[in-house]
Amino acid sequence: MKHHVAVIGAGAWGTALANAAALAGQTVTLWGRDQAQIREMQKSRRNERRLPGVVLHPEVHPEPDLTQALHKADALLLVVPAQQTMAMITLLQPQLPASLPIILCTKGLDRTTGRFLSDLISDRLTGHPVMILSGPSFAEDVGRGLPTAVVLACHEAHLAHDWAHYLSSPRFRLYHSTDLRGVEIGGAAKNVLAVAAGIVAGRGLGESARAALTARGFAELSRFAEAWGGAAETLMGLSGLGDLVLTSGSVKSRNFAFGEALGRGVPLDEAMDGKLAEGAFTAPVLVAMAREKRIEMPIAEAVAAVLSGQETIDAMIDLLMTRPIRAE
Repeated sequence: MKHHVAVIGAGAWGTALANAAALAGQTVTLWGRDQAQIREMQKSRRNERRLPGVVLHPEVHPEPDLTQALHKADALLLVVPAQQTMAMITLLQPQLPASLPIILCTKGLDRTTGRFLSDLISDRLTGHPVMILSGPSFAEDVGRGLPTAVVLACHEAHLAHDWAHYLSSPRFRLYHSTDLRGVEIGGAAKNVLAVAAGIVAGRGLGESARAALTARGFAELSRFAEAWGGAAETLMGLSGLGDLVLTSGSVKSRNFAFGEALGRGVPLDEAMDGKLAEGAFTAPVLVAMAREKRIEMPIAEAVAAVLSGQETIDAMIDLLMTRPIRAE
């Protein structure tokens, strides 16, 4: 069944998801704040600034006018950085068609309020069902049509089921879930752990150390999810373990690359290299939320301490390795 999907956010991930939705047979409008960029995409049928080498699908229509982008939309894919989500919701709210489903495609926590993004959206946009799309996926792979599997979660099972089918194609497979909290936590928390994995790699600590960190990081992620209402089986799937494995072992991951630069001694303000690493913003929020539930997350705490300048990388490595011996 053909639907009209509005993609809000014309970065690499928004462009890739626009192509994926079009490949699934949907009509797509793609909107971004930079109107000059959108008009250039109309002409060139590419987004060379954010996703070079990928040609837009014929059913992807870059649209500089927000009202027109939302016109006749059956669902909205919100693909902006986590810390810009609420500002974008404020901009969108007066123009959203009633009951339009919002599919949040961002992985992070709101550092201003210390809350889950899905809760903030639900509070602001009453009457609009909220879904979370997450899982192991790089924009370049999805944009090029390489095989990728993710998960779509919504409290309303029929919406998750239906939109997983509407957005799936032979190259982009969506599983569906009602565990919105677990899927959201998996996507947000793994970014912090990917930064830690990058630090290990950049410091030259070896593959054994990185494997141990990934395993123990997953244990932290699972404890956090359970405390906040996520299901254990969700974290064993695509949005938890799958995403953690992908982003903790590849330089294509912005969070891993950021951590790797830090591990090599690159100053914090230079390590991002102009690219967004959501884990840097999520780390202190994740730690604060863990403490609220009295959950131990030593790796996440170490990342937050390094990013805040409270501790050095070497000091935190020593601290992690000298923690009391305990049963696994």
